[in-house]
Amino acid sequence: MGKKALIVIDMINTYEHADAQLLLPSVSKIVPAVVQLLERARAHEVPVIYVNDNFGEWRSHHGEILETALASRHADLVEPIRPDEESLFVVKARHSIFYETPLSYLLGQLGIDHVILCGQVTEQCVLYSALDAHIRHLHVTVAEDAVAHIHADLADAALRMMQRNMGAEITAGDAVHFAAES
Repeated sequence: MGKKALIVIDMINTYEHADAQLLLPSVSKIVPAVVQLLERARAHEVPVIYVNDNFGEWRSHHGEILETALASRHADLVEPIRPDEESLFVVKARHSIFYETPLSYLLGQLGIDHVILCGQVTEQCVLYSALDAHIRHLHVTVAEDAVAHIHADLADAALRMMQRNMGAEITAGDAVHFAAES
């Protein structure tokens, strides 16, 4: 294995969507684990890449998406995990972090061959992103305590599918290894 990157999926969010009330309890639980992953990745100088939905706002850029989320009534879920000045940001429009985004190119430019996924939603965007990473021959780790779900049963099934069908490592966030391995 070579170089790693931490990918934070859809956590810059206003939670103004249809499934928000089902999602919010899970998001509240995972924020501390995401914060810990961010701190550890940054301490090891592992690139942190936020890949976030644009919520259909085609004129938005990452700064506007962040400002809108920080001005929302759920800013307390965004503030602790906000991007720092070193973070990279990719805007997406669909479930997968790779679909019609420059992420594959960016990972190639950075020499990344192992992605560590956290964020939301386990049974949707995380699952599809893990599959697309696997198809691109990337090693995938999912921090199971740092991914939020809408439906717990579907999230559990998604994690099992990622492990079994995609060879993803499913582990607790504090067990993720950020140090380079030879």
